[in-house]
Amino acid sequence: MIVVTGATGNVGQTLVPLLAEAGEEVVAVSRRPRRTGLPTGVRHAQADVGDSLSMRPVLEGADAFFILLGGELNSHGESPTALVDAAADAGVKRLVLLSSQLNSTRPEALSHARLREFEAAVRASGLDVTILRPGGFASNAFAWAESVRTQRMIFAPFGDVALPVVDPADIAAVAAAALREDGHAGRTYELTGPEAISPRGQAAVVSDALGEKVTFVELSREDAHAHMARFMPEEVIDGTLDVLGLPLPAERETSPDVERVLRRPARPFGEWVARNLPAFR
Repeated sequence: MIVVTGATGNVGQTLVPLLAEAGEEVVAVSRRPRRTGLPTGVRHAQADVGDSLSMRPVLEGADAFFILLGGELNSHGESPTALVDAAADAGVKRLVLLSSQLNSTRPEALSHARLREFEAAVRASGLDVTILRPGGFASNAFAWAESVRTQRMIFAPFGDVALPVVDPADIAAVAAAALREDGHAGRTYELTGPEAISPRGQAAVVSDALGEKVTFVELSREDAHAHMARFMPEEVIDGTLDVLGLPLPAERETSPDVERVLRRPARPFGEWVARNLPAFR
């Protein structure tokens, strides 16, 4: 049995069907009641990865456990060791943690301190551990969906700074492999797309997919900060803008790890747009 937390998010909603289609017994975990259908045979459990007591009954009988932090990312509640201990006590053999590229490129970033704590806890567990460190998600482009639908415009800072954003479906596919297959224990995979693409370039891809002109408007750093302050904690905004506007050389590079694990190239940004085009119409 495989337990998947964050089952309703951009990665989890692809990972759960992948595992089910492969014939695995899957428990899909979310903090809120499930409102939409799950693949046949998949059981839903309402629990909180930040509350190990709620996770203990869910983990009973599990062989593998996918850990994704949502609201817990900026939480400073119970120790990550409590969750890891709950998994070990339940007999879980494999842990796959969704972390972040920033834990290798910017190991002092305050925004990712909680993820570093979880990385340390899973590594110290004695279980078979795989850590996934994706770069920026292609799905961050959903933030532009409303302005594209209503104005055919995209607003973003640092219009010509290119980064190799990764398709969440590729993250899910790598996670599925690590959860099901031998040979991934002790590995840390850095996950990126196949090529770097700038916000202006992403806007052009959206425009081509729609078959209509989408105008790109470059925001100043100050305007981008003010916009992000509406939905992000103040203490992480400057760090996020530094990554977007002043990326380190390692953050600009493409990683071969998606192709190494899946034996196929990573999906380009245009493929993500094509699958999600209704959001922009």
